[in-house]
Amino acid sequence: MGLPHPEPDAQGATVVLVGNPRPASRTATAALRVAQVLDPGTEPTLVDLATFGPAVLDPDATEVADAMAVVASARLLVVASPVYKGAATGLLKAFLDRYGPGGLAGVVAQPVMVGASPGHAFAVEATLRPVLVELGATCPVAGLYLQEQRLPALGTEDDPVVAWADAAAWPLLAALAARTPVVATV
Repeated sequence: MGLPHPEPDAQGATVVLVGNPRPASRTATAALRVAQVLDPGTEPTLVDLATFGPAVLDPDATEVADAMAVVASARLLVVASPVYKGAATGLLKAFLDRYGPGGLAGVVAQPVMVGASPGHAFAVEATLRPVLVELGATCPVAGLYLQEQRLPALGTEDDPVVAWADAAAWPLLAALAARTPVVATV
């Protein structure tokens, strides 16, 4: 990829949030690839919601609260879900619903969805990106939709994530480079 990349800063890390109910899913693999392409040379933190299961709905679950803090402190947040019934998963939505207004303020986010049909490509813009924006995340480029049959090409010369990033990700990279850390006040 020929685009310039921002230098990693001390304020936050790259975090991958996966809302697939299956652990270690193809959705997670795709999201990790997006993080690798957007922020090369860094090791993203993976928050795989499948590992929490029903605890996502428990307001007293400390492990979920800890994961929320990691997500909210991200410098770059890749949020990924498979398409279920034309939308992001309920698991991901339940997790995101735990944040209050502005809960992701200061975070540069990239929504990603994986699905079988090209007819589901609308879901990333119609169901996932609006939730991230509502929570205050900055989403400078359109969501990325990856068809399942293209996933075997990840990491190859025909990598769909690299092709997408070369063509469309420069505003996201510029937002990361210009990012001013948000300091929460209590």
